Amino acid sequence: MRPIMVPPTLLDREVAATAVRHAHAASEQVAGALTWGADEHILIIAAAAFWLLSRKRSPQIRTVGTHFLAASVVTTIVPHALKHVFNQRRPDRLTVVGHLHGVPVSGRPNDAFPSGHAMHMGALASAASSFDQPYRELTWTAAVGISLTRIYVLAHWTSDVVAGFAGGYLIDRLLRRWTGYGRGATPS
Repeated sequence: MRPIMVPPTLLDREVAATAVRHAHAASEQVAGALTWGADEHILIIAAAAFWLLSRKRSPQIRTVGTHFLAASVVTTIVPHALKHVFNQRRPDRLTVVGHLHGVPVSGRPNDAFPSGHAMHMGALASAASSFDQPYRELTWTAAVGISLTRIYVLAHWTSDVVAGFAGGYLIDRLLRRWTGYGRGATPS
């Protein structure tokens, strides 16, 4: 089966052009460092460590640990599977000027859709909806901010990030039915 080609929208191209105009090495390095906050390897290791630590805690904390590990695993698998179905050229492959101003090369050239980093952050933001104040707002702010770095470093088009974030949000909501998260099982 041939992958489905996903063209970038006019808005995607305009946002990417704006990112190129504002790119410079120092800010690209900062954004590149921040984007590690949504790296699948780091998140799975952190979720697995939390899951292991939660085994000796209350049933509520064990539920949280199970949910976060399940969400990390599923939001790692789903974008990889979708990238076999969809093909989209990354915006960083379409700029020379951006590279001259520090834009890095990221991932496989045709794996732009959807953003796996944003999918992780969408799931985290959704899970944070059950957090107490101010952790809910802090987590949402960090999740959205880290997702936006994927646009700034031209790893993804805006639509890739929106689709990934929405997909992660949906995955979290679906997993709650299986893990029981959100029914009195939230971190304090």
